[in-house]
Amino acid sequence: MFQNVILGLLVMVGCLFVQALLVTAAMRTYARHSAAVERGSFGSTMLVICGVMIVLVVGNFLQVCIWGALFIQLGEFEDFQVAVYHSAVNFATLGYGDIVMSARHRILGPMQSLNGILMMGVSTAVVMSALQDALQRMRSARLDNGNTD
Repeated sequence: MFQNVILGLLVMVGCLFVQALLVTAAMRTYARHSAAVERGSFGSTMLVICGVMIVLVVGNFLQVCIWGALFIQLGEFEDFQVAVYHSAVNFATLGYGDIVMSARHRILGPMQSLNGILMMGVSTAVVMSALQDALQRMRSARLDNGNTD
């Protein structure tokens, strides 16, 4: 079990690295399109926030695939789609239980769930931060233009 815990921690660190790269990409996406936010249009602001969210969701899915690849490598699954499905259920903490791993590696399921909770929390924080900043910029732009709606 100790080896699985170490392996799980290493994958979690790798996922944190992926998450950090994607957070950086999401924030660059936001910064690159900040002019659209400063125009004060709700529609353009939401498009920018959706862009940030999509970057982060892609990052979370990439992490699901990393865990799925690990499960394949360990011999838990033969089909990548099944491994990714099982991984997504763990990562999202759904816990369906329709597909289970062997007793030998099952500690990795809860470890992946912890990883998913943490990484989705980071994604949520980034989206909320961008949304709060965008709403503040949108409000400031409207006030500067004399529009108090």
